[in-house]
Amino acid sequence: MKWILALLVAGWLGGASGAWAETSLDPAPQRFAAGTSYTLGFWVLQHGTHPYEGELSPVGLRFTSPDGESLTFPGTPLPEAGHYAASVVLPEGDWKIEGLQGMFAPYLAGTVSVPGGLKAEPVREESIEGFVAQGVDYWGAVRPPGFPDLPAEPAPVARATTAASAPPPSPPSPPSPPLPRVAEATGVPAWTLPLAAAGGAALAGAGWWLVRRRETEDEEPPRDPSAETIVISG
Repeated sequence: MKWILALLVAGWLGGASGAWAETSLDPAPQRFAAGTSYTLGFWVLQHGTHPYEGELSPVGLRFTSPDGESLTFPGTPLPEAGHYAASVVLPEGDWKIEGLQGMFAPYLAGTVSVPGGLKAEPVREESIEGFVAQGVDYWGAVRPPGFPDLPAEPAPVARATTAASAPPPSPPSPPSPPLPRVAEATGVPAWTLPLAAAGGAALAGAGWWLVRRRETEDEEPPRDPSAETIVISG
């Protein structure tokens, strides 16, 4: 009676808040044997479309037989949002599988026969359509069964740079200092100019030497008084 009351309270809280959740099972082993441990992955999604933003507790899987026997196995959070795993060991019999979803009401996720196989409840089409309509992908490659990859958002288009956002022009470079003037082109290579200057200096020096020598030759030699003959008349 207590658990029935708890379910009613949880359902009332979910309805009052305008929220509910759904549990979806990951692909399971093909065959279950009695007394053997298996790990079952499952997803708890609010409205069946997205992970609950917050911490849910308790979360797990509950197995109930037709005679009322119930076995509960806690779920461990996995890296993906809304994804859990539970290790289960079942005796022989037929079992109904329910997802325990914290404050939300339990959700029928499937059935299993031991020995035998597991049959998961399919994901509701409305849940998948609601996920696509939201346009937000919460997972990568590991995702709830039946949920498609949403197309990636287009890359932002580069906008043309306006004049206001254009960088200011660079200041003009200072003028280069004037280079020394080289002799104007006369058809003579520039390297011959120093040689011509040196030759001119040599010619000028030679001319000065010749002129000086001639002036020296034209000067009268100095008279020697001792060489003069003195004539004394009678």
